[in-house]
Amino acid sequence: MTTQTRIPPTELTGIFGAVVKVAARRMVGRVPDSMGVLAHHPALMRASMGIGRKIEGLHELDRNLASYAVMATAAFVGCSWCLDFNYYKAHNEGLDEAKARQVPNWREARVFTPLERHVMDYAEAMSQTPPAVTDELSAALLDELGAAALIELTAKVAFMNMSARMNLALGIHSEGYADACELPPLVTRASTTADVPTEAPAGVVGSAS
Repeated sequence: MTTQTRIPPTELTGIFGAVVKVAARRMVGRVPDSMGVLAHHPALMRASMGIGRKIEGLHELDRNLASYAVMATAAFVGCSWCLDFNYYKAHNEGLDEAKARQVPNWREARVFTPLERHVMDYAEAMSQTPPAVTDELSAALLDELGAAALIELTAKVAFMNMSARMNLALGIHSEGYADACELPPLVTRASTTADVPTEAPAGVVGSAS
């Protein structure tokens, strides 16, 4: 890890711990230190992993759009672990990793479609305090995605907010998944992001970040 966690990791024990370690090694080749932090509270760890799997298993929303949404959320909140892990996942799941690499600076990047920009704008708007989703942006996405996909998008962004903010509070940072796969580095989030407008159809007002 790039920095020490605020709560030292502990050993994953018992049947649940053994299952988690096997699954982690199968997925990323080792047991992440972040799992050792959550291992202090096995019931919470099970609950978080359970809802995460269920939300991730929903497929009304296009998988690339879902990937961009959760990465945009992680970049906005500032969770390097979440960005690194989701970039690694995009690579392993055969998603568009060239675009995924540009997500932290999506407002300035020129590789995204208007729909992809709306999705990431929505993710950032949801992640503000208080949330800044506008009726116009929601209506545009409802028209472009349909009700089920928009609800799924909202749930995935909400769960990423929970995970990202929890990681930051616990001092959990990037563990180098993307580096281990020799993926090109993610672009750096621009400090002037808020000054770059989202490409939106006439009448759609996006969020400012």
